Amino acid sequence: MEDSLHPAAVAHLPPFITAPGQTDVLFNVMIVFVLLMVFVVGILYLRLHALPEHMAHGASKAQLQIVGVLALIALFTHNHLFWIAALLLAMVEFPNFSSPVESIARSLAKMADRHDGTDEPGTSAQPAAVPPRANESHASPPQWVPLEIEPVAGDNKAERRG
Repeated sequence: MEDSLHPAAVAHLPPFITAPGQTDVLFNVMIVFVLLMVFVVGILYLRLHALPEHMAHGASKAQLQIVGVLALIALFTHNHLFWIAALLLAMVEFPNFSSPVESIARSLAKMADRHDGTDEPGTSAQPAAVPPRANESHASPPQWVPLEIEPVAGDNKAERRG
């Protein structure tokens, strides 16, 4: 066989054109490049979606949960309004309501002479019962007690009600 060029062929071919039967190096390089770029873009996308959660990490547990749910809804629905709401909610610092309430509870416990929520030995949490006097009439109406009726043995509706 003769190694001559076709009359319509050019004398110099660019390096990305391969000879018949040879490995296409540019194609293989581009496959690896595209796969890496898809992977990198996916990582950046997920990092961007996790931004509100990272911002709200130091906030209260309830705020972090709300921000996390909004970011997750935005991730699955591709609705940017949820992501923006999560981002704005992560930027807002809510006041700490539990610390003052716990401080008030500790102060009230000290005022009642009960430390750490325990009673003194010898005292009970229930007041002592006072026996009724014989010559006094009841000023208050009698108390009603709820009546629990046992179901009939053949009735299966009670089991279905839970």
